[in-house]
Amino acid sequence: MGRRLLVALLVLGGLLVPNAAIAAPAGQGEARLRVAVPQQIDSLNPFLGYSLAATELFRLIYPTLTTYSPEDFSVTPELAESWETSPDRLTWTFRIRDGVRWTDGQPVTARDAAYTYDRMMRDPAAATANGNFVENFASVAAPDERTLVIRTKTPQATMLAIDAPIVPEHVWSGLRDVAGFANDRMPLVGSGPFVLTEYEPEQYATLRANREFWRGPPKVSELQFVQFKNTDASVQALRKGDVDVAPKLTPAQFDALADEPGITQVKGQGRRFFEMLINPGAADSTGAPIGSGDPALRDVRVRRAIDHAVDKEALVERVLNGYGQVGGGYLPPIFDDYHWNPPRPREFDLAEANRLLDEAGYRRGPDGTRRSPQGEPLDLRFMLHASASADAQVGEFVKRWLADVGIPVQLEPVSDNQVNDRTTAGDFDLAISGWSANPDPDYVLRLQTCASRPTPEGGGTPDSFLCDPVYDDLYAEQLGEFDPAKRIELVKQAQERFYEQAASSVLYYQNSLEAYRSDRFSGFALQPADGGVITGQQGYWGYYGAQPTAAAMTSRAADDRTTLLVLAGVVVVAGAVILLVARHRRATVDERE
Repeated sequence: MGRRLLVALLVLGGLLVPNAAIAAPAGQGEARLRVAVPQQIDSLNPFLGYSLAATELFRLIYPTLTTYSPEDFSVTPELAESWETSPDRLTWTFRIRDGVRWTDGQPVTARDAAYTYDRMMRDPAAATANGNFVENFASVAAPDERTLVIRTKTPQATMLAIDAPIVPEHVWSGLRDVAGFANDRMPLVGSGPFVLTEYEPEQYATLRANREFWRGPPKVSELQFVQFKNTDASVQALRKGDVDVAPKLTPAQFDALADEPGITQVKGQGRRFFEMLINPGAADSTGAPIGSGDPALRDVRVRRAIDHAVDKEALVERVLNGYGQVGGGYLPPIFDDYHWNPPRPREFDLAEANRLLDEAGYRRGPDGTRRSPQGEPLDLRFMLHASASADAQVGEFVKRWLADVGIPVQLEPVSDNQVNDRTTAGDFDLAISGWSANPDPDYVLRLQTCASRPTPEGGGTPDSFLCDPVYDDLYAEQLGEFDPAKRIELVKQAQERFYEQAASSVLYYQNSLEAYRSDRFSGFALQPADGGVITGQQGYWGYYGAQPTAAAMTSRAADDRTTLLVLAGVVVVAGAVILLVARHRRATVDERE
C-alpha cells in the first residue's frame, strides 16, 4: 500500500508540473515577456487570419522564404538562404536552408513551401489571407528537399516579398477543409523562434521559446499576448507591472507615461494608414451586388463630397495631438520611396461638398436633410471599432461635419471581428479601417483590385470594394516592372487613380506609440533601427531580441516558487485524499470479508 501511495503521489505531482517548467530552454533566463493586445485575434489559421494581432503571431511561429531586416526593411534570407531567377524572369529557384526543423522534430523542406503555395493556388479558402502572393503563379514544385522552383505566368517583381506563412505539409495535407480547421491543437507545429502552447480566445495566447530555432533560441523563455478590451486597460496593466509592453497607445496615454518610473516610451513612424471606407457598391468576384451599402455612395460625386466634408488636419491635431500626418495616398511616409501625396488634395471645404451633392441631385429637403432624386432621405451608418477610443472621436467629428452638409450619420461601434466580417461582406455605408503596409507595396495595392473581392464560395480580402479597370491595369503593370524607378512611378499612379475614385478617405498616418517596462526588459530591436518600433514589425526581431533584467528574473522566480508551493499543497492534499480513499477501501474489504 505504501509503495502504491508513493507511486500515486509521484504520478500526480508529475501531472501537475507546469509545461513551461518542463520545456523551458536550458541555460536561458526564466522570464515571461507579456505584451498587451488591444485587438482581437481573428483566427489562428495562417491561411485565414489577417488581423495585425494574428499576423504578428504567425511571424513568430511559421517560416517565410525571406524576411525584412530590422535595420532598414531590406530583404534578407530566412528559410530560403539564396535564390536565382531565369533570364526571362519567369522561373525562380530558391535554395532552402538545411537543418531547420519543425517543432515536432520533422525537417522543414522545400516540399512544405511547395505544398503551402500549391494549396493557396488550388483552394479559394486557403487563399483568403495571402492569395495575392500566388495569384500569378503558374506552377510550384520541389524537385528535392532543398530546392523550390516557382514559375510565374508573367514576370513578378514581388518574388522576394512573399510574406505568406509556410505550414508543415505532414500536419495540413490530410485536411480536406482548410477553412473549417481552427488550428487550435496545442502546441502548434511551427519552426519560428516561439511555439504557441496555449490559447484562450479573447483572453491570451502563450508561446514558449523554441530551443531548436535555427538562429538560436530567444533570450526569454516565454512570450504571452494578453488581450484587453481597450488601451486604457492595457496602460493600467503596464503601470502595475501586469504586462511588460503596451502598444497602440493614444497620444494622451503616451504623454501620461512620460515620467513613470521603470517605463520607457517608444515613438516611431507607423506602417499603418487610418481610413474611412465609403462603400462604392460592394460586389463579389462575379460582379453580383452584396451587402447593404447606401446606393447614393455609388456616385463618385457623393463620395468626393463626403471627403471634402472631413477636416483631416483637425483630426491630426485633436485626435492625435499632433502625433501623425494628414492622409493622402495609402502607403505611409515610413516607406518614402512609394509614399504619394495628392498634388491637389480634397481639402476641408463644406461649400464644395454642398456643391457636389447638389450637382449629384441630392438636395436638401424642408428639414435640411439631403434627399435622393427619388425623394429618399440620406441616412448613413458609420461602423467603428468599439475597442478604439480614436474611432469614437473620429466618429463624432465626422458625424458633426456631415450634418453640416445635410447628411445624418448613425454611429455603430462593434467588435473588431464584426468590423472584419461586415466589411468583407459589404455590410456598411462608412467604416473605419486601415492596414499595415509592407516594405513592398504589392499587398495593399492588390486590396483595391477587382480580384480581391470575395468569391461566392468564400475567400477574398477586399478593402474598399473598388473595381476599376484603370486601377487594375496600373496594378498589373507595377507587378511586372523590375526597374525600381519605373515601378515607383507606377505605384504612385495607382494611388492617384484610387484617390480620384474616393472609395476610401485616408484620414491620417498615426505615429506608432508604445511603452515598455525597462526595469524588466531591454534589448528590443527596433524596426527600422532609426525611428522604428517594437511591435507590429515585418518580422520577429522586437520580441526575439528582448532580454530580461535581474528584476524580471527575480519576479519569475518568485512566481515559480509560488507555483511550486501551490503544487506542493495540492500534492499533500491529494495524498491525504488517497490515504482516506485507501482506508475507506480497506474498511470496505474488511466488512465484506
